[in-house]
Amino acid sequence: MSALSQNDGGAAAMKRSSALPFTAGSYAGLLMKAAALAVFAFLLIGPLLNLALWSVAERWYAPYKLPVTYGLRYWEIVFRPTGDAMTSLATSVLIAMLVVVVALAVSIPAGYALARLKLPLRAAIMILFLLPQAFPSVTIYINVARIFYSINLAGTIAGVVLVHAAHALVYSVWITTAAFAAVDRDLELAARSIGASAQRTFWTITLPLAAPGIMASAIFVFLESLDEFTGTFFVGAPQVTTLPLLLYSASMGGNYQIASITALILLVPSIAFMLTIERFLKADVMAKVGR
Repeated sequence: MSALSQNDGGAAAMKRSSALPFTAGSYAGLLMKAAALAVFAFLLIGPLLNLALWSVAERWYAPYKLPVTYGLRYWEIVFRPTGDAMTSLATSVLIAMLVVVVALAVSIPAGYALARLKLPLRAAIMILFLLPQAFPSVTIYINVARIFYSINLAGTIAGVVLVHAAHALVYSVWITTAAFAAVDRDLELAARSIGASAQRTFWTITLPLAAPGIMASAIFVFLESLDEFTGTFFVGAPQVTTLPLLLYSASMGGNYQIASITALILLVPSIAFMLTIERFLKADVMAKVGR
């Protein structure tokens, strides 16, 4: 009986110790996780808060840690119909839409061919589209600008669109290829077996099923063009002024309020489109990239 009572007492003690919610080790782990989360939140949200403060700061100077005077005067300046911001935003959106058209005109046939046809040197062709990322962009754009000056494309929207499209094809071709590769071939074979031509099968089966990936590719291209600065600066400035160029000019001129508002404007479509991309790019599509 005494042995049984000792065993029961030990089991009860172990049960009580296991019922304790936290130990010293678990407290230390929680503190480390909380500290890491706080650092991550500061690095992520801190710059955004700084932009938000500058966007409503009418007077802010040392030694004050926060703005001395708050107001929306600079927002009114940015959105003024006669201001440069809205014109630059319209130019940026126009260029981005044209870049999407050019990139998809190349990437849809290229992506289908790379995903469906047995092309020789397929891997080399895929790597070829990565070359714009393999070299320093400043060096490339300086030489592109020199060539464009000689053929009267410098300082034009067409020249900026071509530069943006060459850079955006890296994303466009690879994602579009993955989208076509993710389409089940059996569905295409079933359509062909009941008399559909190759062209009809493409338009009614392959393209609609690959459309989510193609849409994600278009969004990537749009965002890449909307935020592109270096190529626009070397090829388009000063005749073509986009929103990133306006942000740069405002920052260099010490007008941090205009620069912050411009950065926040650029941030809105980026967040909205990235949330949209999350719906379109599924794991099975991304698994086909490079295959």
